[in-house]
Amino acid sequence: MRKPLLLLGLLSVGVIAAWCGRALAPAALPRAVDPRGPLYDWEKVSIQRFKEAAPSVVYITTTEERARDPFGFDVVETPAGAGTGFIWDAQGHVVTNFHVIQGAARAFITLADGSQHEATYVGGAPDKDLAVLQILKPPAKLRPIPIGTSADLQVGQSVLAIGNPFGLDATLTTGVISALGREIQSVTQRRIPGVIQTDAAINPGNSGGPLLDSAGRLVGVNTAIQSPSGASAGIGFAMPVDIVNRVVPQLIARGRLERPDLGFEPVSPRMVARAFGPQKGVMVGKVYRSGAAAQAGLQGVGMDGRRVYAGDLIQAVNGKPVADWDALLDAVEALPLGSTTELDIQRRGQRLRLPIRVEAGRD
Repeated sequence: MRKPLLLLGLLSVGVIAAWCGRALAPAALPRAVDPRGPLYDWEKVSIQRFKEAAPSVVYITTTEERARDPFGFDVVETPAGAGTGFIWDAQGHVVTNFHVIQGAARAFITLADGSQHEATYVGGAPDKDLAVLQILKPPAKLRPIPIGTSADLQVGQSVLAIGNPFGLDATLTTGVISALGREIQSVTQRRIPGVIQTDAAINPGNSGGPLLDSAGRLVGVNTAIQSPSGASAGIGFAMPVDIVNRVVPQLIARGRLERPDLGFEPVSPRMVARAFGPQKGVMVGKVYRSGAAAQAGLQGVGMDGRRVYAGDLIQAVNGKPVADWDALLDAVEALPLGSTTELDIQRRGQRLRLPIRVEAGRD
């Protein structure tokens, strides 16, 4: 029994000695703070731009209706998704991506001050992945975001993105414009050309948020990312503000994007290749009577006895080559309605240039 008692005694002495050592040691104090000097100018710019733009950025949440029973008698609203938007004007119009509110039963907007407001759907352009909501009872003092231009953007210039990634509101990320003229797909699978690529971190929830230049002006709407994991991989895409500034006023005024109508139906590339061999351009199929194409003198596919002859093959708009129907629509949609443009066509071995009036589409 002596050995356990001896060990216990030694342990007790050790504990007492350690406690006495701590009691006699000098008190541990926080370290002195090293002075850092003023912030760098580039830091001040980011801080100031965030302070200026953050009140214009909103958090959007949506709900959807779901039936509790298979007969649909008991319908409830459940959370559907979330995203970002920004205040367009003092009337409470909010711009976001179409995919943020697609299929939503109701939408709610949380402003920078934390107040939540119900919003109504004003209009959308799925082909451009843009939509407009309006706060039902907008507060008196809203701060519309300053508008810039995307026409003079350059690869390498600084940009800032503000959004609500993963529901974390008022998040700022910075980067540069990585490339211009990229192409992505809309929710309708229509190609969207001329898109901005940036390495500013964009994650789920950033969709619909503003991409700003170093002057704090809107230059793009953050729309999509390219990532195998679904999170930011340094490749984000934003809709150029020049497209936004053309589409949004139409959505506010009419609820939809007014499309030009060229007055003809194109022939599908597969049918063109089968009947006439591979062609680069858009072949005119059926020409509508009294439409823009008929007035311009465009000729569609026809019959000569038992032989089918090709329609006019449109290869350029105002000298800019168009390889397919999407490219033709993109070129024409960028023109003002009522204006006249020139089509370069190939007609049975001849190259012609025909003027055509860009008319509004008919519902």
